[in-house]
Amino acid sequence: MRNTLVAGTTLLAALAATAVPAAAAPAPLPVDKMVIDVVAANGSGCPLGTADVTVSPDNKAFTVTYSEFTAQVGVGARPLDFRKNCQLALNVDVPQGFTYAIARTDYRGFVRLEKGASATQSSFYYFQGDLQTHKTRHDFTGPADGDWQRTDTIGISSVSFLPCGERRFLNVNTELRVNAGWSDRKKTTSFLTMDSTDGNLDTVYHVAWRKC
Repeated sequence: MRNTLVAGTTLLAALAATAVPAAAAPAPLPVDKMVIDVVAANGSGCPLGTADVTVSPDNKAFTVTYSEFTAQVGVGARPLDFRKNCQLALNVDVPQGFTYAIARTDYRGFVRLEKGASATQSSFYYFQGDLQTHKTRHDFTGPADGDWQRTDTIGISSVSFLPCGERRFLNVNTELRVNAGWSDRKKTTSFLTMDSTDGNLDTVYHVAWRKC
């Protein structure tokens, strides 16, 4: 009986040593820092010089900050101000031996909607020449007045990695829309913004790394 127990214990230990782990270990972070340049910015939401990109010191994310990205309707708004959009082409210099994907995005801004008004924030991003895009949409309804944040997370099995060794721009497209609905646009103003005058209202793209 004792020999049987010993043999069984030895077999279980051997199986545990060769089993595939339940969750793969996260990829190591590159030592060299990624560098991102805005090579093109088009759209009513990001006039020249009003969109900036900053890479986090730990290489885990990069931040896009806008300074003139507001859609509005009502008093003081022009006819086309109900919709604002921004298309960014980002040149991402990836550390040698690695590739990357966007795994999570945190969108932030400020919203003020009168009762009866509504708004949407939508976005999608993709690598230059890639047919696969990740699209999101967030809805807001009035009355509302304050900061807002929405987070989109992509499962690691669904993220789209840039093919190793290729250099392509990362295209980021964002749109804001405001609908006055049955609010009184002659007396009130409703707006949705991704502006950041103090550096706190920005969009953060969290990066997943993979060794090539």
